[in-house]
Amino acid sequence: MNLSPHFTLDEFVRSDTAEREGIDNTPSDAVIKNLHRVAYTLEIVRLVLDAPIYISSGYRCLALNRVLGSDDTSKHVEGSAVDFRVKGYTPEESVEKIRKIVGFNTLIQEFGRWVHLDLSYDLEHTVLLAQKVNNETHYTEI
Repeated sequence: MNLSPHFTLDEFVRSDTAEREGIDNTPSDAVIKNLHRVAYTLEIVRLVLDAPIYISSGYRCLALNRVLGSDDTSKHVEGSAVDFRVKGYTPEESVEKIRKIVGFNTLIQEFGRWVHLDLSYDLEHTVLLAQKVNNETHYTEI
C-alpha cells in the first residue's frame, strides 16, 4: 500500500525486531491516517533536498515499542513519528535543512546516526540533539 508517491506502508511498519520476536506490527486505520501525514511531510523533505530518504523506524505497536525500550508515550506508537536518513546528508545537515522547510513538533538529531521527526499535532518546533552520556540518553535543545 502506498502512503504517498515515494513511501509505502511496508517501509513504515517493517521491523526486524518485530519479526524476530513474533510481534504483529499491523497498524490500525487511525495510525495509517497519521502515517499518510508523515509520508507526505517526507515527500516535501525529499523534494526540497532532492535526495532519497531511508526509513529506519516508523510505526511501532506498543509491544514492539516496549521491546525496543522506548517509552509508552512515544509518537511512533501513534504513527506520527519516523526515524530516517537522507542520502548524501549527515543527520546534522538534514536537521538544519528540515527545520526550515516543514512543520514539526520535535526534530531530533539522534546520536549522529539518524533524524527523528515527530508530527504530533501541536507543532512546537523543538529541535534537539540526542547523545549518550554514561550510557544514558541526554537531550539538548539546538
